[in-house]
Amino acid sequence: MSEQQFIRNTAPTLAGIKTGSLFPYHYSSKQEAVKALRSYNRRLTPKGLRLMPLRMTDTFAMLYLYRPGRLGRDLQQQDAAALLRQAGYPDCSEEACLRELRRRLSACEAFPHEIGLFLSYPPEDVCGFIEHRAADCKCVGCWKVYGDEAAARSTFARYQKCTDAYLRQSARGLSLERLTVKTTKQIEKEYKP
Repeated sequence: MSEQQFIRNTAPTLAGIKTGSLFPYHYSSKQEAVKALRSYNRRLTPKGLRLMPLRMTDTFAMLYLYRPGRLGRDLQQQDAAALLRQAGYPDCSEEACLRELRRRLSACEAFPHEIGLFLSYPPEDVCGFIEHRAADCKCVGCWKVYGDEAAARSTFARYQKCTDAYLRQSARGLSLERLTVKTTKQIEKEYKP
């Protein structure tokens, strides 16, 4: 997997303005995939990110790059937690939700609708998508919008601006590690007197 492609798929998460990014990865062997995952995790874990396969076959994976602490907070929000309970998630902790999401993705070709909660989609839009069966949205960008259209359009533009800037910086030679923003908690720990 080229670093440029990785950045194209994950820039807002690398920048810390999005909890997680989901993207496809094609490879020639599982051994190659495991090696790439380990390499990216060695580089990104110190910055507060994790990369994991949510679905994996002999030649293809759906990879999820995320900020663990932020995912936990997102899933504990009242609306998100209610949606997850309604969808049959037994527990709204980060680890339990990721296990259940992986199980659901392995059991079915389709994506479970609640996956949007893992990608920083507003709970009202995830709920609207489910209730309206993907129809009658106000607009479409990174997701289908059923709630605050102006806020969503602003977020879509921010994500695109971030991706464009990260791709330019990468093309100029800035490394993935330099592009990746640390979490606030890590910065506080590093600079604590």
